[in-house]
Amino acid sequence: MRTRRAARVVLLDPDGRVLLVRGHDADDPGRHWWFTVGGGIDPGESVREAAVREVLEETGLQLEVDDLVGPVVTRSAIFDFARESCLQHEELFLAHVSGDATLSRARWTALEASFLDAVEWLSVDELRAVTDEVFPAELPEIVESLRAGWDGTVRHLGVQDEQASVG
Repeated sequence: MRTRRAARVVLLDPDGRVLLVRGHDADDPGRHWWFTVGGGIDPGESVREAAVREVLEETGLQLEVDDLVGPVVTRSAIFDFARESCLQHEELFLAHVSGDATLSRARWTALEASFLDAVEWLSVDELRAVTDEVFPAELPEIVESLRAGWDGTVRHLGVQDEQASVG
């Protein structure tokens, strides 16, 4: 099992909507899920630098390291990706954007374009109503609690086995 560290961002707009990515299983294109913007940490990169880079690559939005609050959530996820089992240790940060944020997929790699379907702003109610899987499963409650700001408490979700869900 491959192990990696990742940085993710709970990115909120002025209306309290969260920016999420929708992806699908390359081996089962009918299975879709929503997840926070983010990805692996490159060698020599801090977790905050990785979060800023991933937001730019996946959404076209430019954040600064100082825009990130937290980490607000930590978790480890076990899942299958590209026919390989992974254990990913994640730190999730909170960030806010202004109302004029324009999204772009221009920096998606060929691999990302092969399994990512959309980047969309979702309200908490819309997130709760999606029929696709959501990772982490607690995301609607996390977003709801962060809409009013972060209280300084890091929420530790532990190890979450998503292999059966994504697999």
